[in-house]
Amino acid sequence: MAKQRIIAITGASGGLAQEIVKQLSPSDGIILLGRDKAKLEKCYRHVENKTCLAIDLRDDKVIKEMVDYLYQRFGRIDVFINNAGYGEFKSYDNYTSQEVRDMFDINTFATLTFSRLMAEKMVKQGNGHIVNIASMAGKIATANSSVYAATKFAVIGFSDALRLELADKGVYVTTVNPGPIETSFFNQADPSGAYLESVKKFVLSPKYVAKKIVRILGKNKREVNLPRLLSAVSYTHLTLPTILRV
Repeated sequence: MAKQRIIAITGASGGLAQEIVKQLSPSDGIILLGRDKAKLEKCYRHVENKTCLAIDLRDDKVIKEMVDYLYQRFGRIDVFINNAGYGEFKSYDNYTSQEVRDMFDINTFATLTFSRLMAEKMVKQGNGHIVNIASMAGKIATANSSVYAATKFAVIGFSDALRLELADKGVYVTTVNPGPIETSFFNQADPSGAYLESVKKFVLSPKYVAKKIVRILGKNKREVNLPRLLSAVSYTHLTLPTILRV
């Protein structure tokens, strides 16, 4: 009988996280991290083997305390999914400095802090898998996504380096780079609907993205790029940047 996996996920009240949890094994022990514990309890009221915990991802001290608490309570974490994030799509001159810092706090610094601390613990336990949900926006930026794209470029670069540093320690690091996902993310990111309309041919269902993520948990996979068409565009942009002007 296989041992129970302990899987933690941030941004757990979001649509993608909910689809991931639906597709996990009923035997998995699932740790759900989000801003509002009551909301998490309501979202996952039918899920067994769950633990819902509130956390402020803007505070590095709180993140460290959470990592220590999780290891004290559960003894190990097999998979940690950094899923928390948000976006605001508007022109570069419509951001305040505080808005830029706020987006980096959640999208980038929280992911980096959790990844570093979890990596230390997983190296000691001899195995583990860190999955960082980035974005295709972190591979190929588009107009009106300057700050969001920057936060995701940083996550991808960090994750690539961390993966190399942990390659001989039994700990895997995977970056998931989806195109736009049909969730409530765009309620805040794009209230006018203009950005979503411009990329509608690339929009993915959260169920499809979750399926791809669940399939690679515990496997030594460098990255998952979705959809294939956008992945091909990204590759062409990287190798032949003068051909694509996006």
